[in-house]
Amino acid sequence: MTTTPATTPATATTPATTPATATTPATAPGPATTPAHRTARTSTTVTADALAAYRTAARTGLPPAPDAAAAPAHPFVLAHTLAQHTVTTLTTGDPGFTGVVHLAQEIHTHHPLTAGTHVDIDVTVTAARREARGTRLALTTHLTDGTRTLARLTTSALLVGATTIEPFGTLTPAAHPGTTPDTEPLTLTHTLTPADVTAYAHAAGDLNPLHLDDAAARAAGFPAAIAHGMHLVALATEEITDRHADGDPTRLTALGARFAAPTTPGTPLRLTLQPYDQGTVVRFTVATQDGTAVKAGWAALTPAGE
Repeated sequence: MTTTPATTPATATTPATTPATATTPATAPGPATTPAHRTARTSTTVTADALAAYRTAARTGLPPAPDAAAAPAHPFVLAHTLAQHTVTTLTTGDPGFTGVVHLAQEIHTHHPLTAGTHVDIDVTVTAARREARGTRLALTTHLTDGTRTLARLTTSALLVGATTIEPFGTLTPAAHPGTTPDTEPLTLTHTLTPADVTAYAHAAGDLNPLHLDDAAARAAGFPAAIAHGMHLVALATEEITDRHADGDPTRLTALGARFAAPTTPGTPLRLTLQPYDQGTVVRFTVATQDGTAVKAGWAALTPAGE
């Protein structure tokens, strides 16, 4: 998803631009006034280099991954370019539109991504609701390999100032599984450097100036370049992989989070992890001294050996 550098609100935490593994969409959604059930499609082939680069960037400050398995958050890299294209098409000609705020993200992985897999990507706009600040959208993305569903993603985004999209459908509340905590929460500290953010930007194919250029970020109302919201989520899921899944990212079958505020490189991040329901769910938050950056985070895990 994209943020518009000149006018993006201070809560924006969204990735932008095209990942190296994506291709140009084969079809585009319909006019901005009729988004209901419009589907855009494209395809790509997963490469070993792309998987490794993203996993390395996601593991900022952690030891190198012991194998070439995909990062739990990698399906978002394949999905977000087409989702961005879909949103851009919907807002074409809307005079009030100023930018996109990524509100929440869920990823449900049915089969782990592997190098050499040809992936078909479908993005469908499933709901739109008018709000005081613009229009809230829900998008569902399916990644398939021709015979199986590899992953399903649900994205919630606010199109700031957008007023030409007709409301339709029902917005589903974000999931937040986990009923009984197992242990006391664990809080870890991470600090992203500008180099870390740049590495993530290239691995994710997200070269939005908001993440790379202090001047562009200040022009948009931020104190400096901001980290990618999904970088924080990816880092949290890598910590969960190491601490609660015996280092096996394929045991994380689903994850979700809501984005609350941007962060800048050099700001200490407090990542809090708490396992629930006999280790089958780990909840997480990411906070700074100024408040919460990522809230209501969670990852679902399969037991070892399944």
